Amino acid sequence: MRRPRDPTSPFPPRRVLILGAAPSQLLDIAGPAEILAQAGSLRGSETGGTAADGLPPLYAVSCLIVPEPGTPATSAGLPLPSTVTEAEALAWMDLDTLIVVGGEGARRRCTEAAIRMLTQSLAAQARRVVGVCTGAFILAEAGCLRGRKVTTHWRWCDALNRLHPDLSVDPEPIYVRDGDVWTSAGVTAGMDLTLALVEADHGHALALAVARELVMFLRRPGGQKQFSTVLSAQTGLSVRLADLMAWMGENLHQSLPVDTLAARAGLSPRQFARAFRAETGLTPARMLERLRVESARRMLESDQAGVSAVAARCGFQADETMRRAFLRHLGVPPGHYRNLFRTRPPSDVPTPETVLHA
Repeated sequence: MRRPRDPTSPFPPRRVLILGAAPSQLLDIAGPAEILAQAGSLRGSETGGTAADGLPPLYAVSCLIVPEPGTPATSAGLPLPSTVTEAEALAWMDLDTLIVVGGEGARRRCTEAAIRMLTQSLAAQARRVVGVCTGAFILAEAGCLRGRKVTTHWRWCDALNRLHPDLSVDPEPIYVRDGDVWTSAGVTAGMDLTLALVEADHGHALALAVARELVMFLRRPGGQKQFSTVLSAQTGLSVRLADLMAWMGENLHQSLPVDTLAARAGLSPRQFARAFRAETGLTPARMLERLRVESARRMLESDQAGVSAVAARCGFQADETMRRAFLRHLGVPPGHYRNLFRTRPPSDVPTPETVLHA
C-alpha cells in the first residue's frame, strides 16, 4: 500500500484538472477545488503547528469547461472561465487526478464526440479518475467506467444503469472507489469524496483538519449512504405510512409488534399488513429488520458500545438475532463489520458540536 506523502515535505504539487461540460454544476467544481486548496493551506496545522511557509501547494488545480454557444459555463448562470486550454491540458505529462463534474451539460452532452475523445485522452494521462455527481455520464460514455462499481446522484442512477448495463451502479453510497476510479453521489458528495482523496494522499490528520476548517464531517454519519432506509422507504408512501415509518425509525428499541404498528396507523392488523406490503414491497417485520440493521451498522461504525449493547439499543432480542440479520443483509457478522468499517479511533470522531466549534 502506498504511504501518504508527508504534507510538509517539498514534493511538487499534484496536478489536478477539473473538467466539465457547460452548463456545469457550480458546486461540483467549487467544492472539490476549495477542499484541495484548504489541504495546502492547513498542512502542518493538523499536528498542532502552523501551516508550513515557502513550500509549493499540495495540489495545482486547473479548470477546463467545454463551452457551448449561448450557454453559461455554470448552472448558476455565473461565468467561470477555463484556466487552461484543451491543448495545454493534453500536453501535460504529469496529470495526477482528472475530476469530471456533473450538471445539465454532463447529462445532455455526454455523447458529443469531442467531449468523449477529450475525456478519453485525459483519463489515459491521469493516475486516477474521479466522477462527481453526473460527471459519471461523461466518464461512462468515454469508456472509463467499464466493468466498474460506481455511483452518481440518486435521481440519475437508473438512467446511468440503463445506458450502461456493463456498470454496477450502486444508488446508496456517498462515494465509491473501484481501484483508481472514484465516483460520488450528487453535488456536496463530491466534497466528501475529495476529502477521501486528501486522506488517501496525505493521511487522516490533514483530511480531518480540512473537514474541521470547512465545518464538515470527515465521514458523514449514517454509513455514507445517500439516503437512510427510513427516507428511502418514505418515498411515494401515503402520509399515514410515511409518518409511521419515521416513528418506527425513532423507536427501534421497542418490540414493535404488528398489532402496535397497525394501531398507530389506525388500521386493523390484517388491513395494515396488506397496505404496508402494497406500498413498501416488504412485510412490516422485514422492514423493521432493515431499519434495525441500519441503525446497528451506524453505531458499529462510530460507537464504542459493545455488540450486545448495540443489539439491545436497536431492538434485537438477542446478539444471535442481530448476527443473523447482518448476515442476511450485509453478508458479514456484526463484529466483522465493525472491524471492516469503523472509520477511526473513537477519540477522533468529530460530533456536530465539535465540528461547529472547532
